[in-house]
Amino acid sequence: MIYLDNAATSWPKPEIVYDAVTEAIRRGGNPGRGTSELSRAAAGDINQTRALLARLFHIPEPSRIVFALNATDALNLAINGMLKPGDHVITSRMEHNAVTRPLAYLEDAGVSVTKVETDPACGADPEAVRQAIRQETKLVVMTHASNVTGALNPIEEIGALCRDADVPFLVDASQTAGAIPIDVVKMNIDLLAFPGHKSLLGPAGTGALYVSERVGPKPQRSGGTGVFSEVRLQPEQLPYYYEAGTQNTVGLAGLCAGAQYILERSVSGIYHEEQRMLQRLIDGLGEIPRVTVYGPLTGPRAAAVSFNIDGLDCADAATILETCYHISVRSGLQCAPDTHRLLGTFDLGGTVRVSPGLFTAEAEIDDFLAAVREIAEEA
Repeated sequence: MIYLDNAATSWPKPEIVYDAVTEAIRRGGNPGRGTSELSRAAAGDINQTRALLARLFHIPEPSRIVFALNATDALNLAINGMLKPGDHVITSRMEHNAVTRPLAYLEDAGVSVTKVETDPACGADPEAVRQAIRQETKLVVMTHASNVTGALNPIEEIGALCRDADVPFLVDASQTAGAIPIDVVKMNIDLLAFPGHKSLLGPAGTGALYVSERVGPKPQRSGGTGVFSEVRLQPEQLPYYYEAGTQNTVGLAGLCAGAQYILERSVSGIYHEEQRMLQRLIDGLGEIPRVTVYGPLTGPRAAAVSFNIDGLDCADAATILETCYHISVRSGLQCAPDTHRLLGTFDLGGTVRVSPGLFTAEAEIDDFLAAVREIAEEA
């Protein structure tokens, strides 16, 4: 199997991630629930995970990292916690359903939503964002990179204009956390949502939301925290204000190991290696007749590349790649229908998405390109 679906979830994981998960589940312990050695050890894993993630994203206070079920859960906390009827929110036209669906529910409840013009290769226009801001604008939410095409939004520029306008800025880093350098201070990011199971190399069921001191979304859950049990409502101290119930200790132990692995390799080092691999992939697809590649063809991007073969349904192409060539990719709308409307691929049923990862070899890229060439010639 050649695995090229890392935009969905990274695989394989580093050995230290498997080891950390095994050790944590065998050890047991409920963090913050009691003073036993097992409880302290579990709490230590979680605290260490916060500390490493804070280093990765240049977050001054690790306690401002709130653990969630995944990036979708983190985005729901941020979006629903920041907006109420009568508010206005700005977003782009290449968002994942993890952003567009919560906004759709809020729109039905009286929140005004503006989707600014978005270029398939260059992302949202910062000037369009600036012009869309009005007095009742309470949030700007943008994906850092399209999960369909890998196109990057100009996050640093948008963050600067949001700060100048005193509008909170939420970034969905599902496709970039761990693979592209992110500095929440330099980029003026107030809320950063990210999963643990993609480029951070952790297990599924992990994710987090960074909450800056400038914002205070309303909690979406309440319950036990293990501390401040005498308080009637959810304690306002971070991270307890947003974390109710027992954490995914086993998953976070794996995420801790994944973050450690990335820090040792360095995000910038991973980024440059990935860009070289992606250019090899895009250039190779561009040389195959009857293949259309969508999104940016050069320059910085995330590791998601979409294409179609003329005359062949994208789902059929993906099936042939798996059954005949043992290559795993993803086809369809990739949970981002707005992006496909922007690309003009919605009525085609979407695209074939190929997404190499940290452990993808050049030979695997070449084998994939050879397979696509054969399929295109016979279609």
